[in-house]
Amino acid sequence: MLRNLKNQKGFTLIEVLVVVVIVAILAAFAVPRYLRHVEKSRSTEAQTALSTLRKTYDVYMQTNGTTDGFTLEMAQKEANLGESTRKNWKFEVVGNPPNKYIATSTQDFAGGEGKQVWYDVPEARFHGYGIDTWTNPETGGMENE
Repeated sequence: MLRNLKNQKGFTLIEVLVVVVIVAILAAFAVPRYLRHVEKSRSTEAQTALSTLRKTYDVYMQTNGTTDGFTLEMAQKEANLGESTRKNWKFEVVGNPPNKYIATSTQDFAGGEGKQVWYDVPEARFHGYGIDTWTNPETGGMENE
């Protein structure tokens, strides 16, 4: 008889609290991992564009023996970067021959303005947003890993 009474009244407060606590614990682990995944995915656009620019500079250097006179505007035109990529990222090339390629997000970028992704030629590695730097969901600031 007590069993039927419990089914009619629904869940007890303790049962509901246990479920809420379990969901909160799962969310505490899942949300930061998801946000890192999103940042990593968003940084891929910049990494692809920087790789394309780097290859464009490499071809120009192999053809002409130098990158003197080869401007970033010329490289971007030659690389044929898409409209959305140019809208989301501002590019910079450091050195002659280039030793660093930098992409900085614009206000149109979904992840926010001022995020940087760069390719370090001597290291042959990408760095920055979504690669070795993440947004802390609690503070909104960037953290290194």
